[in-house]
Amino acid sequence: MRALPLILATAVAVPSIALSQGAVSAAGRTVWSGVYSAAQVERGTAAYAQHCASCHGDSLAGGDQAPPLAGGTFLANWNGQDAGALFTRIKTTMPLDNPGSLGGATVAAIEAMILARNGFPAGQADLPPDAAAQTAIAITPTRPAG
Repeated sequence: MRALPLILATAVAVPSIALSQGAVSAAGRTVWSGVYSAAQVERGTAAYAQHCASCHGDSLAGGDQAPPLAGGTFLANWNGQDAGALFTRIKTTMPLDNPGSLGGATVAAIEAMILARNGFPAGQADLPPDAAAQTAIAITPTRPAG
């Protein structure tokens, strides 16, 4: 019988936690918040040239079997998702000839370069090198009002 109050408390607390985390994303950080550094973009540019450009192209326009990583199609595909999802996609599926071979810092640097090439502003700190730390960063093609 003592378990019932604990179960009820958990049932109330878990949705509250989820709602408060959602509120952080909704009201908080987006890719417009300066979520990567200019130095990280430089590292990402070199890593992209080495690991990604052969399929996605130097201009990030994509190719026969590789989607574009810049422009309207990319932004439409990722609109409303979080940066952690993009990080995970790159980390687990790229490069095509050796998926999962890139370390977190390299993936975050490539992701920073992709964000920069899509016109999102740089900030002072590097984009974190793990997906969980990036889940509070929303990808939104349009700069939020405010």
